[in-house]
Amino acid sequence: MTNSSSRIAFLFPGQGSQSVGMGKDLAENYPVARQTFEEADEALGYKLSEVCFEGPEEKLKLTEITQPAILTASVAAWRVLQEKGLKPDFVAGHSLGEYSAHVAAGTLVFADAVRTVRNRGRYMQEAVPVGVGAMAAILGMPAEQVIQLAADAAQGEVCQAGNINSPEQIVISGNAGAVERAIKLATERGAKKAVSLPVSAPFHCSLMQPAQDRLAADLAELNFQNPACPVICNVDAAEVTSGDAARAALIRQVTGTVQWEPSVRLLIDQEVELFIEVGPGKVLWGLMRQIDRSKTCVTVGDTASLQKTLERIAALAA
Repeated sequence: MTNSSSRIAFLFPGQGSQSVGMGKDLAENYPVARQTFEEADEALGYKLSEVCFEGPEEKLKLTEITQPAILTASVAAWRVLQEKGLKPDFVAGHSLGEYSAHVAAGTLVFADAVRTVRNRGRYMQEAVPVGVGAMAAILGMPAEQVIQLAADAAQGEVCQAGNINSPEQIVISGNAGAVERAIKLATERGAKKAVSLPVSAPFHCSLMQPAQDRLAADLAELNFQNPACPVICNVDAAEVTSGDAARAALIRQVTGTVQWEPSVRLLIDQEVELFIEVGPGKVLWGLMRQIDRSKTCVTVGDTASLQKTLERIAALAA
């Protein structure tokens, strides 16, 4: 199957999209998906596939397991799409998902990526003692207002925009006290809703600097190829077309803001008509509906969604 004239972007999910059973259906039905899980098991030295397919959920939720698990389930789904002859014009991934995007673009070898994100998860977990940091979602308030209230709430502590996800949803990250103050301020200043998130660490803020430094050393050791198609990086919401730029963006991403909405808008400006969320869950599909409902967004996480997506693409090409 070849692409129709409309441009396609593959979007890869990040942490929070995991669920017990993810990837199992594809692994049972497609040898290339099963092989992906076997490669991950071998690279990590334990049965990641078992945790993905059978749980328990508590184990799957541990950051250093969650990250390689989502990466593996996403790469398995991407390889099935690749076998079906589907090639993206652009790839992007939400935070952790940027590693899946680089595997799809050929920048990183899968085994290297899976070991790296296991370490990334561990470093992020260990960067800040439990209870010191927090994250919260601010809903229904423009990004510039959220950035301002985070600065006002900081009072000498860290409080930053961690994820600019959509016009409806900005996530803030930092010291627990500062995030608590920000939630209160957001409510006072007219946000639709401000809720603290059940996360194990304050991702994407300057408190993650120790994790960024440790990850930088790991990434320096890896071989980065120039990507076969442009990768939109989170930290700049810009195209990355060289291996060196890819590595630098992945390093800065640990403490930097995930510019998801600007990244999607960049793809829309590049005349992407079809967005395919490749991997577990429907988080990015949901954000897409908040960013631009006029664009077609589909998901591929199991055989049923794959079938629906292939039918949709055939109809678009007709």
